[in-house]
Amino acid sequence: MDLTFGKEELAFQQEVRDWITANMPPEVAEESRRSRSSHVSKERLLQWQKKLAQKGWLCPNWPKEHGGTGWNSTQKFIFEMEMARADSPYLSSFSLKMVAPVLMKYGSEAQKKRFLPKIAAAEELWCQGYSEPGSGSDLASLRTKAERVGDHYVVNGQKIWTTNAHWADWMFCLVRTSNEGKRQEGISFLLIDMKTPGIKVDPIYLVDGTRTPMRHEVNQVFFTDVKVPVENRVGEENMGWTYAKYLLEFERGGQAFGPRLRKAFRHLKELAHTQFEGGEPLSRDPKWREKVAALEMEIDAVEMNELMFYSSMKSGQNPGTQASIVKMRGTEVGQKVTELAVEAVGWYGAPFTELRNYDSNVVPVGGEYVDDVAPRYFNQRKTTIYGGSSEVQRNVLAKAMLGL
Repeated sequence: MDLTFGKEELAFQQEVRDWITANMPPEVAEESRRSRSSHVSKERLLQWQKKLAQKGWLCPNWPKEHGGTGWNSTQKFIFEMEMARADSPYLSSFSLKMVAPVLMKYGSEAQKKRFLPKIAAAEELWCQGYSEPGSGSDLASLRTKAERVGDHYVVNGQKIWTTNAHWADWMFCLVRTSNEGKRQEGISFLLIDMKTPGIKVDPIYLVDGTRTPMRHEVNQVFFTDVKVPVENRVGEENMGWTYAKYLLEFERGGQAFGPRLRKAFRHLKELAHTQFEGGEPLSRDPKWREKVAALEMEIDAVEMNELMFYSSMKSGQNPGTQASIVKMRGTEVGQKVTELAVEAVGWYGAPFTELRNYDSNVVPVGGEYVDDVAPRYFNQRKTTIYGGSSEVQRNVLAKAMLGL
């Protein structure tokens, strides 16, 4: 596989790099750099997404007829690489890379007309209502119930680990509409306005130390007699499992792990130059260099799998099992990067509880960005669980690829 860029691709890379450099607000980049998860506040996220939308670059993975860029798989990869290099925060994957593909494939014409333009213009943000207490990796056991009453569903139940539910405009949500037959056969896919009466959002504070209001990441969401119009159901009743699996292929494989890993790896090498062991920079230690070299090879492998994922999308195929490979290895290697970073800074990573603002003039003990290392390590613990744990991904691959 030839991974070198040609003249046209290098010219495209320079175009993307120059535009991002000229247009990304410095406060967005710095808040992303300080973030413990690469997520930023709603204000900063919308500020940046609206600029991308005006340029026509917010939805590179969408078909051109829906507002996409028409880029090929290599251009998409270059774009993600340059976004990571410039410290861009994660864009709203729930909106752009999850619910949008489902609407394009299974949504009604009215739903496409109503929701896709708002997402493409960065006017509405989404969250995902899948996991419940006791129904995480075993998603088919979900119990949030939707009972049809006339032209509405009445929803009661609870969702958990709901990222950014505290400021999302809409939720795509799996609900149980039947208890007959197999568990997977009684699930429906609803689009729920988060301003609907009866919805309550409570924060969940993670071990990474982020405890400030509106700066936290995940939540639990309670539904009490929430009315959802039947027209907000995607596809057929009780067929939501089919749509959910289709969406998970994009969640698992569409997060641009390679470029983000490469950025974190560069940060790791920079840390090793500033941390000392036995009077010399850690970067000169042979054992450390061996660990870093092994890690870089794993990142190379993730990038190649990700390019295969983009290639399958370019040819019109569903990502399928390739998405499970990308998600599993992308998150596992991401954890290894943070583990080595903690090893590099040692005790300097301990006093991490005070979250510095992006414009803070406080210099942490041990050097710049050292206090971000431990929080990122703790935040990364969740990545091998969400979107289907690594154990689930291995079961998927064993069944689909090996016939076990």
